[in-house]
Formats: sequence, structure tokens, C-alpha cells
Amino acid sequence: MTRLFRLRPWPSAALALVACAAHAGAAEPSRGERFFNEKHGREWACATCHGARPIGEGRHAATGKPIAPLAPAANPQRLTDPAKTEKWFRRNCNDVLGRECSAEEKADVVAWLRTIRP
Repeated sequence: MTRLFRLRPWPSAALALVACAAHAGAAEPSRGERFFNEKHGREWACATCHGARPIGEGRHAATGKPIAPLAPAANPQRLTDPAKTEKWFRRNCNDVLGRECSAEEKADVVAWLRTIRP
């Protein structure tokens, strides 16, 4: 049997987040990029701290604390621990949106982050 394409393994957290969005349709990287870079009625966007292309070190807007690159291609440890990934989504979505992100929003952002190359 010949494989027509090669599947890239996804970190378990990314798989879980994408699977959560299945009820709402397929994850869309372009929606994830737009979501990441836009403000949502609050002071910050995700990109405020992580950068518009999160392949380099970011800085927390309030504390100035360095933030490791978010894109898995630039930081292979990102999105590999489901509990840590969910914790950071919960905290950061609250800062950016004033609420938790939906499963679809998370899936879109993860799908976009997986497309970014340094």
C-alpha cells in the first residue's frame, strides 16, 4: 500500500484542541492568525506580547517578562503539555477577551501556529 501523503505528528495538546472544534467545523489557520493579531474589545491582542509572527522571544506588555517563542517550529516544547497549554489559553484569553476562548478559537490559533516557520 502506497502512502499518498505523509502525516506530520501533532503534539497531543494541539490534537485535543483541534478535536474540540470538530463540532464547529475544521480549524482554519487564517482565522487563527486574524484572531491572534486583532484586539477583541480589550487593551491587548495575543500579538501584543507574543509578536505578530511569534517565532522570536516576546515580552509581557505589563511586566516586561520575556516570553519564549510560541510557534512550535521555533520552540518544540510549545503545545506539548495539554495541562500547560490549557492553563495558558485560559489565562491569556481572559486577558485578551475577558472570557475563555472557545474550542474553535483555540483550534484556529493552534492550526495557524503550526503553519509558521522561522
